[in-house]
Amino acid sequence: MSVSSDSTNLVSSSAPNQVVANSLPYLSDVASDVANSWLLPDGVADVLFEEAQKQEVLRHELTQQLITYGYQLVCPPMIEFTESLLSEASEDLKRQTFKIIDQLSGRLMGVRADITPQILRIDAHQGGEGIARYCYAGHVVHTLPSGLFGSRIPLQLGAEIFGCASLTADIELIDILFTLINSLNMDAALHVDLGHVAIFKRLAVLAQMLDSDTEHLMHLYANKNLPELKRVCQSLPMGDDFYALARFGHDITHLLSKLSDTAQQDTQIAEAIDELQRLTHHLQDHWQCQVSIDITELSGYHYHTGIVFNGYINSETQPLVRGGRFDGLQSHTQQPRAATGFSMDVSRLLAHTQLEAPTVVIVDYAALNNADETQLNALEQQLVSLREQGYRVTMPLDAQDCPKNSTHRLSLIDSQWQLLAV
Repeated sequence: MSVSSDSTNLVSSSAPNQVVANSLPYLSDVASDVANSWLLPDGVADVLFEEAQKQEVLRHELTQQLITYGYQLVCPPMIEFTESLLSEASEDLKRQTFKIIDQLSGRLMGVRADITPQILRIDAHQGGEGIARYCYAGHVVHTLPSGLFGSRIPLQLGAEIFGCASLTADIELIDILFTLINSLNMDAALHVDLGHVAIFKRLAVLAQMLDSDTEHLMHLYANKNLPELKRVCQSLPMGDDFYALARFGHDITHLLSKLSDTAQQDTQIAEAIDELQRLTHHLQDHWQCQVSIDITELSGYHYHTGIVFNGYINSETQPLVRGGRFDGLQSHTQQPRAATGFSMDVSRLLAHTQLEAPTVVIVDYAALNNADETQLNALEQQLVSLREQGYRVTMPLDAQDCPKNSTHRLSLIDSQWQLLAV
C-alpha cells in the first residue's frame, strides 16, 4: 500500500508541472500564430498615407491625360474564366496567373496577371473594324514577383491602339508615353530598348526551323551565350544569320549587311529593319532619348508580332514600361486585327516622383468649444472654402485629436477664424 500511495502522490504532485510543460508548445504556437497573422506574403506590401495618396494622384493624372488624347477608359474585372483570360496567353503569363474555382459554376477562373488580354476581349466584341483606342489602370496579381524585390500586386496602367498596322500608331504611343513621363516631377530619365521579333520569326520561316531549335536559340539569346550560340548555329540552316542577330543585332545600321543574301533580299526583314531605324531616329530627334537596340529580345516572342520596346529609368534592371506590336482578333470574322500598346507599373513611379507638400490644418479644439453659434457658422463656411482649395482640414474630436503632420492651426482670434502656421 505504501508503494501505491507513494506512486499516487508522485503522479499527483507531478501532474500540474506536466500540464504546464505540455501546454508550453501550444502557447508557443498561439504566440507564433498571432505574430504571423500580421505578416504579408513576399512581394505584397501596404501602400500607406502619403505614398497611397501619391499613387492615387498618379493614377488619376495619367489616365486623364490618356483620355484627353482620345483613349477610352475601360475597367475590366479582376477575375475571368480562364477560357477568355488565357486563351491567347503565353506560357509565362499562364504561370503568373492565380487560378481559382468559381463557387457558382464550378468552372476555372483566373485572377488577372495582365490587363492587355482583357482589352483583346473587349475590342473583339466592342471595337468594330475601324481604329479604336483604349486606356486602363488597375491592379494585377502575379504568382511570382518580377525581379528580386518586385511586387506581386503592381498597379498596371496602359494604352492600346487597335486597327492600325502602320508605324504611325507605334510612334503615337511612344509620344504619349514620353508626354506622360515628362509631365511628372521625376528625378529620373527614361531609356528605351528597342527590338523587332518579326526579324527572328521571318528567319525561322526561311530556314524552316523546327520548334525545338527555335526554343533552344531563344534560350541562348536570353542568356547572351555567344560561344554556345556559335557552336549551335554551325549545324542549323541559315545558322550564320541567327548568329549575326546576336553578334550585330545592337547595330541596326550594319545588321542587314551582315545577313545572307536570302535574308537581305527578303522584304519583310528589310521592312522590319526600316521600322526600327525610323523609330530610333524619332526617339533621338524628337525626345533626345537614349536608345539601345536588341534584336534578340524575344521575351514576348509567342505574343508579339513586330516592334517591341522596354523603358527603363536610371540604372534599374527591370523595365518600368513594356510595349509592342501584337495581334487582336475580330470576333465576327476571326481575322487578326493589328494592335499595339504599352503598359507600366505605376507603383514603380512612387520612388521617383514628388508631390507638392500638402497644407494640413487642425481646428483649435479650445476655440471650437468656446465659439458661439455665429462663429461656428463662420467656421463652417471657412472649412468649405479651405477644402475646396485642396487643404486637408481636421475637426478634432477631443483635445488630443491632432494629426502628427499638421502644418497650420485654425484659431479664433478677435472673433475671427485665422489660419496660423504651427
